[in-house]
Amino acid sequence: MKRYLLFIFLICSPYFSVALQNKTDSLLTLLKTDKEDTNKAIHFYKTCSEYSKIGEYDKGLAYAKLALVLAQKLGFQKGIAISYNYIGLIYYNQGNYPEALKNYFASLKISKEIKDKKSTANAYNNIGIIYYRQGNYPEALKNYFASLKIREEIKDKYGIAASEINIGSIYKDQGNYPEALKNYFASLKIFEEIKDKQGIGASYNNIGNLYYNQSNYPEALKNYFAALKIEKEIGDKQGIAGSYNNIGNIYKEQGNYPEALKNYFAALEICKEIKDKQGNAASFTNLGTLYTKLNKTKEAGIYLNKALRLSVEIGYKDNIKATYFSLAVLDSTRGNYKAAFEHHKLYVLYRDSLDNEITKKKSLQTGMQYEFDKKEIELKAKAEVEQTIAAAQHKRKQLIFISIILIITIMTFFLLNRQRLKSKKDKIIFEKQQALLQAGKQKAEDELQNEKKLLVNYTENLIEKNKAIEEYKIEIEKLKGLKTAEIYKEKIDNLDDLNNATILTNEDWEKFKALFEQVYKGFFIRLKDRLPNLTNAEIRLMSLIKLKLHNKQMGNILGVSPDTITTTKYRLRKKINLADNQDIDKLVESI
Repeated sequence: MKRYLLFIFLICSPYFSVALQNKTDSLLTLLKTDKEDTNKAIHFYKTCSEYSKIGEYDKGLAYAKLALVLAQKLGFQKGIAISYNYIGLIYYNQGNYPEALKNYFASLKISKEIKDKKSTANAYNNIGIIYYRQGNYPEALKNYFASLKIREEIKDKYGIAASEINIGSIYKDQGNYPEALKNYFASLKIFEEIKDKQGIGASYNNIGNLYYNQSNYPEALKNYFAALKIEKEIGDKQGIAGSYNNIGNIYKEQGNYPEALKNYFAALEICKEIKDKQGNAASFTNLGTLYTKLNKTKEAGIYLNKALRLSVEIGYKDNIKATYFSLAVLDSTRGNYKAAFEHHKLYVLYRDSLDNEITKKKSLQTGMQYEFDKKEIELKAKAEVEQTIAAAQHKRKQLIFISIILIITIMTFFLLNRQRLKSKKDKIIFEKQQALLQAGKQKAEDELQNEKKLLVNYTENLIEKNKAIEEYKIEIEKLKGLKTAEIYKEKIDNLDDLNNATILTNEDWEKFKALFEQVYKGFFIRLKDRLPNLTNAEIRLMSLIKLKLHNKQMGNILGVSPDTITTTKYRLRKKINLADNQDIDKLVESI
C-alpha cells in the first residue's frame, strides 16, 4: 500500500516551523496575558496548529474548540471559519471523516458569507480530500476544481500547486498516468518557484508513486529519497512516514526484504507517535503483505487484520481494498481456499466500487466542466475589447457575405451551363461509375467494420471466459479438499476440462491471429522485420498492446495477473532497448 501525499489547508500559514517547541511555548505565554479579544482567538488556533504539526492532536483539538467558543462570543466570523477548519483538520488526522467533513462544511458556509475567497478555496480543497479518502472520486474532483478555480482567480500560487497535486492523485488512482504526471510536474515547478520545501517534498513523493506504478523502480526510488531528505529538514513527520512506506515498497519489489521491513517499521513508529490512523493502516497492510511473502503467516495475519479493522473504522476504502487482496493471498498460502475465495470477492467488490466506468465518466465530466468554465471567464474578459471592434467586424462580415454570394452565383451558373452541354450518354456513364465506386467503397468499409467487430467480440469473450476460469480454479481447489470429494467428482472433472480447454490455447491463438490479420493486415510481418528476436509470447503481448487493452484485460486473456503483464512489459522494454522516455504503446502503434 503506497502513501499518497495530499494537501490539507489551514487558513493561516501553511508552512512548517523549524522550531515548533519554541513557537508553542511563546504562544502559551501570550495566552496567559491575552485579553478576551480577537488576538486571543487567533493565538488559540495558532496553538492548535503547532500541536497538530507534532501529532499531539488531543491538545490541538482542545485549543481549536477554545478558539471557536471565543470567536463565536466575539462575533469574529473569520475566526469562526478558521476554528472550524482546524477542528476538521484534527478529526481528519484522527481518521474521523464524518466529523471532519461536518466542520469543513461549516467553515465553507461562513467563508462564503464573508466573501473570503482564500478560505473558501481552502475549505473546498479539504472537503475534496475527505471524499478522496472515502473513495468518492467524482465529488473529490468536483471540490478540487472548485478550489483551483478560485485560487487561479486570486493568483494563489501555493494553493494552485497544492490543487495540482490533489487532482493528480485522483487521475493516478484511475490509471490516467499522463494526466497525473502533468499535474505533479506542474506542482513541482510552482513549489520550486516559491521555494516551498514541504510542497517540493510532496511533489517528489507523488512523482515517485507514478514511476512505481510503471515499474520504473530506479526513478521511483530517486524521487522518494529526494522527498525524504526535504521532509527530514522541515520536520514533516507525516511526510517522512509516507516516504518510508514508499521506499519499503520499492525494496519489497526488488526482493530486498530486510530493507523493506526496516522502512515499514520506521513508518509505523512515526505514525503511532503522531496518531496518524491512515498511516497506521497503510503500514499494517504493508507489513502483513511482506510477512506473507516471507511465509510468516502468523505475523502476516496479525498485521492484516489490524489494517482491516482500522481501515473500516475510518472508512479508508482504498486500503480496505488492498487489505482484502492481501488476506486472499495469505489464505491461499495457508491452504484455506474457502476464506481466500471470500476475501477475493470482497476485494473485487471494493475494487469495482473505486474503479468503475461511471466514476471515471463523472470525473472526466468534472474536468471538462472546469475547462469549460475557465474558457467562459476568459471570453468575458475579452468582451470589452470585442465591443470596440464589433462595428468593423460586422461591416467586414457583410462584405465577405456579399462576395461569397457572388462567387456562388457565378459558380452555379457555370456548373449549370456545363451540365446542359453534357450529352445524355456521358451523364449516364458518369453516374454508373459513381454508383459502382460508392458501392465498392461501402462494401470495403462494411467488411472492415465487421472484421473489427468480430475481433473485439472474440477478445471480449476470451476476457470473460478467463475471468470465469479463475473462479472455477478456486472452486475446484475447494472441492478437491473436501473429504467427500468423490460426491462431487463429476463436477470437478467438468471444471478441470473447462480450465484446460479455454485458457488461450494454440487453437485460440490461431483463431485470434486470423481475425487480427484481417483488421491489421501485415502487422505480424512488419513486427518480425522490426523486431526479429521476439518470442511467440512476446508477439502475443504486442498484438494485445496494439488493441489498446488494459493490463487487467491482457492478464485475463493470457491467464496471468496484471502484475505479470507489467513485469513482462518492463522486461520487453529492456530486451528491445527502448529508452525510458519512449512509450512501448506508441512503438506498437507505429508498426
